Amino acid sequence: MGPLPPDFEQAGRAVLGFLHRRFGFRLWMLTRVEGDDWIVLQSEDRGYGVKAGRVFRWADAFCYQMVKGAGPRIAPDTSAVAAYVTAPVGREMPIGAYIGVPLTNADGTLFGTLCGIDPDHQPSDIIKERELIELLASMLSSIVHSELRAAEESRRRERLEVEAMLDPLTRLANRRAWDELMAREEDRCRRYGHPAAIFMLDLDDLKEVNDANGHAAGDELLERAADALREAVRDSDVVARLGGDEFGIIAIECDASGARRLLTGIRDALDRRGVRASAGISLRDPTLGLMRAWEEADRLMYKQKKTRWPLNMAVQDKERTSATEPSHGAQEPDPRPSSGASS
Repeated sequence: MGPLPPDFEQAGRAVLGFLHRRFGFRLWMLTRVEGDDWIVLQSEDRGYGVKAGRVFRWADAFCYQMVKGAGPRIAPDTSAVAAYVTAPVGREMPIGAYIGVPLTNADGTLFGTLCGIDPDHQPSDIIKERELIELLASMLSSIVHSELRAAEESRRRERLEVEAMLDPLTRLANRRAWDELMAREEDRCRRYGHPAAIFMLDLDDLKEVNDANGHAAGDELLERAADALREAVRDSDVVARLGGDEFGIIAIECDASGARRLLTGIRDALDRRGVRASAGISLRDPTLGLMRAWEEADRLMYKQKKTRWPLNMAVQDKERTSATEPSHGAQEPDPRPSSGASS
């Protein structure tokens, strides 16, 4: 096989290709576990139709049982393992043999798995290959540790670069910075399976303030809104003024529960400054990416503005796909009123 490339993506491709050549399994995958999601980062597929970006339900997977210790890391005949016989994924696709080992984060927590499946039973002597497969998984874990640390450094450098691309009034990132940082974050999400959320906000009263009190008062309203958003987000998040009275937030490594917490902080910060806004929020779907999440958040924001909802949780709980179905897009938000910054 030769030495592994230092890049996680290249190393993953090399490992999956090597394992396919050595064992001949129809599907090999590198995956990320994120909450209830089991995300395929890379695949070497020869018949199952599973491609990178596919999302399964983590609790349905053989790997879930393996990580719990309910099933072995190598099962030449899955019908002999009760935990695998009852796993929902086995009812969705034929799995006669299974190999799986965990990939870990630097602190020892679960990052994802390296795994392979085949529709046919395999010779029992593949169990002797466990040490090799665990070694490959350990090497991939070490590479991803290094890259995730480097990714954090990259984010810090990017925030410094944004200093040259600020909106002059609010001192937030401008549209050019937003586009560049979104593209870079999408690359990290795709590579490592990070979750992310997009928030779009539009001030409700800017035109009225401008008309009644002049543009200086309107500028002061924009500055108050910017201060509120800057206060509410985390250091790693991206906040931008996209034009006029429209603001955007890229919430980094943020799942649905994190998005709800962030919305609460935004709502409270806007309330304290007397700012009313409409909002739309969308979680990144691994099969569609951040650009689609931005489009969906923008659509939800304008729907909220049109129907005059309170600033509310307009974020979908995306559906995890079964083993054979592609993931679905965003659901409609819950329009029930709640106390908040706008009315």
